[in-house]
Amino acid sequence: MKLNIDGKLALITGADKRTGEIIAQTMSREGCLTIVHSQETLPTSEHAVVGDLRTEAGRQDVLSQLSANSWSPDILINNYGTTDNHTWDQSDEAKWVEMFQTNTLSALRLAQALAPPMKTRGWGRIIHLGTIGSHQPAAERPAYYAAKGALSNATVSHAQALKGTGVTVNTVAPGLIRTEDTETIFRKIARKRGWTDQWNEIEALVCSELFPNLSGRMVTRQEVADLVAFISSPLAGSITGQTLRIDGGAVLYV
Repeated sequence: MKLNIDGKLALITGADKRTGEIIAQTMSREGCLTIVHSQETLPTSEHAVVGDLRTEAGRQDVLSQLSANSWSPDILINNYGTTDNHTWDQSDEAKWVEMFQTNTLSALRLAQALAPPMKTRGWGRIIHLGTIGSHQPAAERPAYYAAKGALSNATVSHAQALKGTGVTVNTVAPGLIRTEDTETIFRKIARKRGWTDQWNEIEALVCSELFPNLSGRMVTRQEVADLVAFISSPLAGSITGQTLRIDGGAVLYV
């Protein structure tokens, strides 16, 4: 399928590693000019910016770099975000503020700044990376799930504010993603539980007993990137104000 995003300028935050890197590579293969963002160190990519999006000063720094290079993104993919293993008992005010700065305001700051020029041009895409934990939050990581839930809420509000402009706003919410880290974690769990040491069997057990879904496997980073690329394209012009789950059927409701 040809996505027709050749020549579009796409900014992907947190694109120097992990899922963000795969998204950036996928967008490039589809013909986009990709701007790679890193929180701390300027990437070696031809189009790159650096800045701590958890702060207003960091956002302004990134915007200044975009302006200095005459880069006005047609597509904003807010991939940056992270969490830790906090619990309710460990979640003081500082933890709640940290998680909202990291996972909500880091995205909304850029969305607010880059939407107006998209609106002027009559076309744009704003895509946030969320989590199915916004739909089914666990007892652990409460501040993280609340922050990502707020991002989905803001998606609906922003999409309404941009109605009829040609600019869409959506959130892509992955389920459990297979990464080097998750594979290491679940191999350790498998040894403790006396499971097999074969990864495909471990994965099937994880997805039936620990984090059930209908597909019986974890989502891949490439699958997430492919969905993001589609939502970024003109083919998805009638999809806006949505949180699109890619979770193998882990969350089910009509």
